[in-house]
Formats: sequence, C-alpha cells, structure tokens
Amino acid sequence: MRHGCGKAVETVSRNAMKRLTHFEMRKLKLLTGLLLLSAAATAAAPQAEPSVTATCGSAAAERVTSVADEPQQPVKTVNQRRAERGISSVSNLFVPKGQWVFGGTISYSTHNNSDYDVLVIDDITSKGYTFKVSPMIGYALGNNSTLGVRFIYGRTLLKLDGANISFGDGDSSTDLSVDYYYALRHSYSLAAVYRRYIPFGDSKRFGIFTDIQLLFGGSQGKYAADSPIKGTFQRGFDFELGVSPGLIAFATNNMAVEVNVGMMGIGYSRVEQVRNQVTTSTRHQSAMNFKVNLLSIGLGVSFYL
Repeated sequence: MRHGCGKAVETVSRNAMKRLTHFEMRKLKLLTGLLLLSAAATAAAPQAEPSVTATCGSAAAERVTSVADEPQQPVKTVNQRRAERGISSVSNLFVPKGQWVFGGTISYSTHNNSDYDVLVIDDITSKGYTFKVSPMIGYALGNNSTLGVRFIYGRTLLKLDGANISFGDGDSSTDLSVDYYYALRHSYSLAAVYRRYIPFGDSKRFGIFTDIQLLFGGSQGKYAADSPIKGTFQRGFDFELGVSPGLIAFATNNMAVEVNVGMMGIGYSRVEQVRNQVTTSTRHQSAMNFKVNLLSIGLGVSFYL
C-alpha cells in the first residue's frame, strides 16, 4: 500500500515539475520579449540627439576656428577697384613710358566758280581756298598716357565777284544780288593735350584714345563788300576745353593712323570789329556742347619714336 502511495507521490511530483518548468519557460520568454522591446525603445528614444547636436556643434566650432585662423584679405581701395577695369594695367601695354610722339594733320582745298548755279543761287563767280595745319608733339609720361602740345593754324580766303538769289516767280519774287564780297581770315591756337590709350583687348596694333584739350587762340579777319567798298577789320580771342575720342591703328612699329572727332566741351569767344575805321562793336559768345561735332572730324598720322 505504501509502495503504491510512493509511486503516486512520485508521479504527482514529476507532473508538478513538468508544469513548473513549462511556466518558467513562458516567463523566460516573456522577460526576453520585454527586454527586446525595451532595447528597441531605447534605440529610438530622442536621448540620442544630444550626441548628434554635440557632434554638429563641434564641427561648426572647428569650421569657425579654421576660418578665424585664415589670413584676412585687405579691403581694396577705390583706386584699386578702379584699376580692375584694366585701363591702367601694365599688361595692356600699348604706348610704353618714355616714348616720344610726333604727328599732326594738314588740309588744303580750293575752289573756282564761274557763273555757277546751285539751288536758289545763280551766276556765282568766286574763288578761294582753305588751308589748315596742326603739328603736335608729345611725351609718354606713363604707360599708355601722353602729354603734349599742339599748334593749329588756319587761313581762309573767299572772293566773290557776283551772285544772284531769287525767291518766287512773277510779281511775288524776291531778288537779291551781291556784286562784290571779300573775306580773308586766319587763326592761330596753342593747345595742351593729355591723351589716354586703351588697346582693343591684348592687341598691340588697334586701340582707342581720348584727348582732353585745353586751347587758347586768336584770329584776325578782313571783310569788304558793296560799291563803294565798306570794310571791316575783326580780331578775336578763343578759349576751349574739350574731349575728343578717336581710333588709332599702327601701320608699322613706328607709324600710326589716327581719326578723332570732337564730342563735348565748353568754349568762350570774344570778337571786336572796326567798320570803316570809325564804328566799333563787340561780341561775346559762350557755349557748352555735349554732342558729336561732325565738322571737327580729323584724320592724321603720328610717329612713335
């Protein structure tokens, strides 16, 4: 009986142990799952951000430190920024310092008309001429810049022996006639000229230039007309400050062809007249022009030695 009871107790004990082991296994699995969930939550938690922020902050601090350690670039002056245009750059050498410049312009024209008709003017009989010479000498004080003087002399003669001007037809016509007119005028001027050259890119042959000219001059003239003859003697004084841009092309290493045109400037003139050696009169004129003067186009040749 006791033996049977022992077997029964042993059987119960084994079953309890099996139940206990199965319970502990489930508990162990549950604990393992909780540990895995806790680890995953810890990995995704925002407490990892301070380390990232600290890393970014340290990198930014390193960049600021490196920038602070770099040498600071000096602030450019106005003249240095102006020089960046390349106008005064020695790399664009066109006319070197120390070079002499000789040149000038000369022009001459004459006319002779006999009973010539043009528009409303008939029977023109006249003769005359116009002569102008303008020598120049300069010295390159610096690269691509010269300072020089120019002398200008001009002489004009017009002798008119007859001309008729007619307006309209029939009774409403107006006729004007000139039997005699004589005009002789000559002028002389001296000018100081500063010139700045700007080559086309890296070209050593073609470029542009700008003349700044300060001019003082005078003139004299004789005028006679009508019959009996009435004469007028005239004397004048001129002052001018002007700017004349132009183009230059070197034909050889020492010879260049230049063309320029007056564009802007200010001027003043004063004229005194004496008519028939009795009556006197005076005229003052001042002007400021900011336009192209087609009558002042000049073509010349210069030699660079």
